[in-house]
Amino acid sequence: MPPIAAGRLERLGAELERVRGDRATPPDASIAIPVNAQADLENVLAVLSDIARYRGKRTFEVVLVVNNYPADDPPDEIPAYAAAGMRVVSVPNVWRAGEAVCLSARVPGIRAAESERIILFDADCRIPEPTLLLDWYVDQFRSGARVAYTRVGHYDLRPLWSVRARMAAHHLSRWVKRVLLRIPTTRGSNYGVDRTAFMRAYEGGLLTDDLNVGPAVKAAGGRVVYAGAPRLQVLTSGRRFRGGWRKLARYLRYRLLYNVRVLRTRAGKRTQKPYHQKPLR
Repeated sequence: MPPIAAGRLERLGAELERVRGDRATPPDASIAIPVNAQADLENVLAVLSDIARYRGKRTFEVVLVVNNYPADDPPDEIPAYAAAGMRVVSVPNVWRAGEAVCLSARVPGIRAAESERIILFDADCRIPEPTLLLDWYVDQFRSGARVAYTRVGHYDLRPLWSVRARMAAHHLSRWVKRVLLRIPTTRGSNYGVDRTAFMRAYEGGLLTDDLNVGPAVKAAGGRVVYAGAPRLQVLTSGRRFRGGWRKLARYLRYRLLYNVRVLRTRAGKRTQKPYHQKPLR
């Protein structure tokens, strides 16, 4: 790792250690972030920097799940992150048949976490107001929530009308599901979950994707909380949205069919075509 990057990592590790607080006591919550070694080893530094800006009174550990690399050639960043004081779980291949890779990649971090309260972000996320958001998550857990989530927006979107239409359709469909159909719309970029509730659903075969988490926990009697306040939103990368009306039409059809497939998941009957079902490259 270049000297400048190493110095940045060392400073970042020191800030995250401050956020972690006294290691003799469990943290108020654990933040688990999957890191695809083929794409996100540097991207994750931005969301870690956001977490390091936390200035509240709670404590949080960060668990990085570095995955998707050859077992005989692990990335240099794994020992570099660990040397900087970060918690790293390394798994060359997290993929499991019948599961979305994005969900599979979260499980090792959830298992390794010190806290029963798990907050989940992606490596390409940005957190505009980390103190407000992280304190909100802890407050929801303390009030009895088993799943909590807030609005997810996007950054780096192309200024095209087809992209704007896609985002409008995306948010409208989530509103319809959440408000009219009363279906929780958890997504991997940003949600919190009680570990026991998550693992019970996961080991029972009810989870194939992050989309299942809210509905599965709610069906089991767990309380699910949502907040749409702009200051609580998390941003995820929009770099993959290249625009085009035909692509928008294909996306709308795909998303409709995908939601129907995943939300029908029952115990022991995993969908055969979850989103990102194949190993990442």
